Amino acid sequence: MTPAVRLVKGASIDFSLHDYPHQKHCEAYGEEAAAALGLDPAQVFKTLLLAMDKGLAPVAVALVPVSHQLDLKAAAEQLKCKRLVMATPEAAQRSSGYLVGGISPLAQKKRLPTLIDSSALDLARLYVSGGRRGLEICLAPQDLAALCQGSFARIQHSE
Repeated sequence: MTPAVRLVKGASIDFSLHDYPHQKHCEAYGEEAAAALGLDPAQVFKTLLLAMDKGLAPVAVALVPVSHQLDLKAAAEQLKCKRLVMATPEAAQRSSGYLVGGISPLAQKKRLPTLIDSSALDLARLYVSGGRRGLEICLAPQDLAALCQGSFARIQHSE
């Protein structure tokens, strides 16, 4: 049981767990989860760790639908930072305690400010990593925000 699963099981919320067979050579983890579970990619959110500069420790977590890209400028504005970059995989793993492809926004080793794209508010339920490749947690956006002390903001690239 991952720390993320322990956290949701200990909370008084409605959630479900969804396992799927992770394909070893697949690196598009969110898209793989959506396809394997037959979900709309707009319902499946990827967990991204952000840093002030390459090689530095992550300073924030951002969640956006796998169907979209993160707008780093919008995230920096929300966090009142001059500039943000994606954390290196090594730094993300060290900070979160999870492996890339299985980084959950829940129960990370270090609690960081968390931004959830506001498109989540249009959904009754969304899916996030359960803390390992091949496991998703389905829950209400408001429950996700409460569990990770996150806030909602428009942080995806506009089309």
